[in-house]
This record gives sequence, C-alpha cells and structure tokens, in this order.
Amino acid sequence: METGSTGDAELQALLSALWSAAQVQGCYGRRDCEPYEQEEVPCTVASLAEYGQLLGQIRLPTGQLAVCGCDVIRGGDAGSDWLDFYVPTGALDKAGISYWGGRPFFRSAVVDDWLAGIAAKAFEEAPFSLGIVGWMVSGLAEDAASLAGEMPQKRGMGYLLPRDGVLHYGPAND
Repeated sequence: METGSTGDAELQALLSALWSAAQVQGCYGRRDCEPYEQEEVPCTVASLAEYGQLLGQIRLPTGQLAVCGCDVIRGGDAGSDWLDFYVPTGALDKAGISYWGGRPFFRSAVVDDWLAGIAAKAFEEAPFSLGIVGWMVSGLAEDAASLAGEMPQKRGMGYLLPRDGVLHYGPAND
C-alpha cells in the first residue's frame, strides 16, 4: 500500500489500521524463532525500523492460523512510502491454499480477494493512495501519481485505487 507521503505519522496510522483490519495476533520482530519464544514488540514504525519487518499470526480464509508480516519501503525524496503486508507461500502451502494453477506466476483469487478486503478495512481508518495485491508485487506496478486515478484495463495484479474518497478494487485479469 502506497501511503501517499513519507511521514512517520501517516505510516503509523496505516500500520495500525492494517494490523487491526487483518486481526493480526501478536507483533514480533524476529523471524529466527517462534512467536512463543520471543517477547512481543510494539506495532510501530520504530519497531519496523529496528527489526526490518514485523511478524504476527493471522487467520487465513480457511480458518487456519498462519504467519504474516509486513515491511516498509521508504520513498524518501523520490516518492511516498509503501507498506507491504504478506503471507509467506509456505504458510499457504500448509493451509492447502492453491496459488499456482499451472500459470507462470502465483495467483489465488481467494487470497487476493481476502487481502483486498483487509486493505479496504484498513482504508476506512487510514486512507492510502494505492494498493497492489498479488505475489511479489513490490516495485512491479505504477505509483498512484502515474495512474492519475485510472484503473489499468489489463491487470497482472489486483489494484486498490481510491477515487473521490472511495476505494475501488480491480482484481487481476491478465
């Protein structure tokens, strides 16, 4: 999700809204041990900076508990920040969620729509300028400014694009 700014306050608002919308359980900084083996960390931009990512557990559409995480790509002078939220493919494998389907890329309409729903809930609390849904999409799509409010007709990934304060979802169709 593109925050639309490079400010810590906007990034924190989106991080908090996302964690709440996804109903993430816990917040941890280390990926080298299980959640029960470490202390929780605050779900903050400062923790993101310290650990490089934040991890938690989320209930998948199948009802199974799985690891999830987020990291941030700071835009600096070049543009706005991006907050990436993910569920590792290994967690999808364990849950029996199919995401391959013989295509030359990973895609699951079930997971994409579920993630888009989480982003839409987060948007209600902390509007963002653009959301992208898919596998390893960071850096693969335009930014909000280049889209100028227009949804791409052919989409290799899902787009969440606000227009007039309303978030519109265009699922992958290519």
